Amino acid sequence: MGRGESILVVDDVKNQRKLAFRLLSRLGYNVETVNSGEDAVEHLKSNRADLIVLDMIMEAGIDGLDTYREAIKLHPGQRAILVSGFMETERTVEAQHLGAGVFVQKPYMMEILAMAVRKELDRK
Repeated sequence: MGRGESILVVDDVKNQRKLAFRLLSRLGYNVETVNSGEDAVEHLKSNRADLIVLDMIMEAGIDGLDTYREAIKLHPGQRAILVSGFMETERTVEAQHLGAGVFVQKPYMMEILAMAVRKELDRK
């Protein structure tokens, strides 16, 4: 369960954003969503997020890795979990080397997403 932490969901698929929003809100997190990496970077310029739930593969614009690179420039140590409907890639591993947390395969399952979020937020 959340403790009121802020989570930014970044996903180019509207239904995926809505699903993540509903699941995480039910768990007690304050959730905001954006539909692109560029929008995430703009959001983070004037806002903080305790955690980013970051889709690794987005149709247009920058992908998850490049979004995370920009996020850690703005907020060093920014926490994130990585998500995708596809298998883990070299770019996912590279984002993890930069500091991102676990990879979660879509479609979302509440228990798996909840555990991944809590684990990342509690990581020292």
